[in-house]
Amino acid sequence: MNPGMDGLQPYPFQRLGRLFGTVEPADMPGIFLTVGEPQHAPPEFILETLRQAVDEVGHYPSTAGSPGLRTAIARWLSRRFDLPQLDPDRQVIPVNGTREALFAIAQALVTPGAEGAVVCPNPFYQIYEGAALLAGTRPKFVPVSAATGFQPDFSVLTEDDWHGVELLYLCNPGNPTGAILPKPQLQALIRLAEHYNFVIVCDECYSEIYPEETAPPVGLLHAAASMGHIDFKNCLVFHSLSKRSNLPGLRSGFVAGDANLIAQFLRYRTYHGCAMPPHHQAASTVAWRDEGHVKINRALYREKFQAVLPLLASVLPVQAPEAGFYLWPETPMDDSEFARELLRRCHVAVLPGQYLGRCVGGVNPGANRVRIALVAEEAICVEAAERIVHTLQKGW
Repeated sequence: MNPGMDGLQPYPFQRLGRLFGTVEPADMPGIFLTVGEPQHAPPEFILETLRQAVDEVGHYPSTAGSPGLRTAIARWLSRRFDLPQLDPDRQVIPVNGTREALFAIAQALVTPGAEGAVVCPNPFYQIYEGAALLAGTRPKFVPVSAATGFQPDFSVLTEDDWHGVELLYLCNPGNPTGAILPKPQLQALIRLAEHYNFVIVCDECYSEIYPEETAPPVGLLHAAASMGHIDFKNCLVFHSLSKRSNLPGLRSGFVAGDANLIAQFLRYRTYHGCAMPPHHQAASTVAWRDEGHVKINRALYREKFQAVLPLLASVLPVQAPEAGFYLWPETPMDDSEFARELLRRCHVAVLPGQYLGRCVGGVNPGANRVRIALVAEEAICVEAAERIVHTLQKGW
């Protein structure tokens, strides 16, 4: 058996199930704000395309994806991030959601057994850790905390650490903090990647949910192009339709960037056997071509934050994220106990922050915070906030 299996910790929602297993919730309808699964309706025009293309399941799909899909993705990237036109045949590959691709990229690019070959933020999306362990290494964690403005503190890495890095995971905008890495920070990391010869894997799946239409988050490829690195050497970005287009069940995303790395990843995926179904490709193509439904989606999240934040800020230290749909408030007690009490007293479920982090040097950067996913309809999110306010005002 792969020895990395021994290092896999229970997934956060497995831990949450155990935490809540002995709790008798308050006698009212449950509101669950734990999973980052968008609850807004999928766009009907995309669903109609999916239905019309379903007969295509009678054919094997290409691992590289259809030319139309790759072209739609390349054009979207160029428009969204102000890039030179990408080569859809060499710099883009469709994937079955960013989750499987973020895991698979480490299997393709990391040397098995290389000590410290993977670096990732802490707290983090748990796939990063699992990918590192099953690629034969243990990740080095970079703390993300309020003390650094929720930016990864790369100062904890030594010269020897940098020499050992083969793959650096970033999440921009961040999960769970919602913080955006500024362009100078991204460019500093690109220079480090060039100097130490490692790959930057930037998970940008929350990049299309942001508060100001005129101020979208910067991306890794834009940062590279602004430096003159139009070949995007050592840079890969991962995007998804799950959050952008409310299509989590479509399992559709893409990887783009360094053509040499894309070629190696395509080679890996040909053996991996994970081509996107053809009707999913057809639906994804029209989704990447349209921006109107994405603007509507952003407006819905904007309205929710405007309604919910003043309520929660009256009882908890909390601030609006720079992007994404999570809140990351401090808790007045241990975060797992806080989550249990909310379930017991008002039947609202949130995710303890410590479940998203790892203890390094005696400190878990996720401790004493909870992640609240504002993915439900506005009325439900407001009711959840009102219940939390009422519960905390009553005192523990």
